[in-house]
Amino acid sequence: MNVKYSNLFKSFTFKNGITLNNRVVMAPMTTWSSNDDYTVSDEELTYYKKRVNGVGLVITGCTHVTQNGIGFTNEFAAYDDTFTPGLRKLAEAAKSGGAPAILQIFHAGNKALPDLTPNGEVVSSSALETEATGFAPSVLPRELSHVEIMEVIHAFGETTRRAIEAGFDGVELHGAHGFLMQNFFSPFFNRREDQWGGSLENRMRFPLAIVQEVKNVIEKHATKPFILGYRISPDEHQEGGLRMKDTYALIESLIEEDVDYVHASLADALSSKPVDSQDEKTYLELVVDHVNGRVPVLAAGSMVTSDDVAKALDKGLTLAAIGHALIMNPDWVEKVQNGQESEIQTEIKASKVSELELPEKLWGVIQASGPWFKIEE
Repeated sequence: MNVKYSNLFKSFTFKNGITLNNRVVMAPMTTWSSNDDYTVSDEELTYYKKRVNGVGLVITGCTHVTQNGIGFTNEFAAYDDTFTPGLRKLAEAAKSGGAPAILQIFHAGNKALPDLTPNGEVVSSSALETEATGFAPSVLPRELSHVEIMEVIHAFGETTRRAIEAGFDGVELHGAHGFLMQNFFSPFFNRREDQWGGSLENRMRFPLAIVQEVKNVIEKHATKPFILGYRISPDEHQEGGLRMKDTYALIESLIEEDVDYVHASLADALSSKPVDSQDEKTYLELVVDHVNGRVPVLAAGSMVTSDDVAKALDKGLTLAAIGHALIMNPDWVEKVQNGQESEIQTEIKASKVSELELPEKLWGVIQASGPWFKIEE
């Protein structure tokens, strides 16, 4: 191994005692590969088993905690106990490389798919029309009532219980990407005038209530150390949307709530800067500086090569999550360990797709994704 990558292979121990063999994390990525009844498919299990060898930690793609929280077609579900057997298989596959595995849980909020939600009804913090995305149409969501909000909070707890029963080593709350937890936190998308909206404190109430509910479930049901992580998008592009000052306040509250890590989801971990950036500092540098070692910081975003990961860790990042890199290089970690980092692929060779054991729908999405992947025919 090249000595300049030695920082990738330092072990790391969470405060609860769970130890990672290295600093490389399999990033959470949806695979569009569940069975039609939203149970975990054999394709998904194969995909994970192919990629988990060598990484220090595995975070699965997102799973919805309620029926109306689905954000992607063929996204495996976890909103009912009938899904637990499949989650157990997923936990076994994700842990088959020897690393701990975390289940990412979420509610898609105003990015839910109306064709797949009961009665086609999308819900959010407020009834505010959304922009269409590559995965979700423009919709006018219905504002959740107080009773429904409490039900969703409870659902996050119930899904955490299932994660514990399935054998996962933790859950990650997906509070990023404009999904429901961010819908409430956002001053743009949350126009409520009750205790769930308005002031910064009120806008944080929903995500923090979920954190507290999940902590209670962990305390009640976990019989061994169990990780609780929280994923953030630092700001929003809309005028009047989230800004770094809001994110700093949320991070402070998450540290007070004693979460095990904060995960920043970035377009490019090494270069992305805030919407209203006034200096040269990137999101990564700003978050690391603000946290100042008080909680582990994980980040994902366009880190493909070993140099990318090494640079991010050198900037103070605790753990580096790689996603597309593992899709293209299932043996990414082994290549770096063996001094073969020059063999890391930065584009997918269409002729080699069968060797990558990609779920069929994931390969279809990659082919249609334009700038996300370079495909060499």
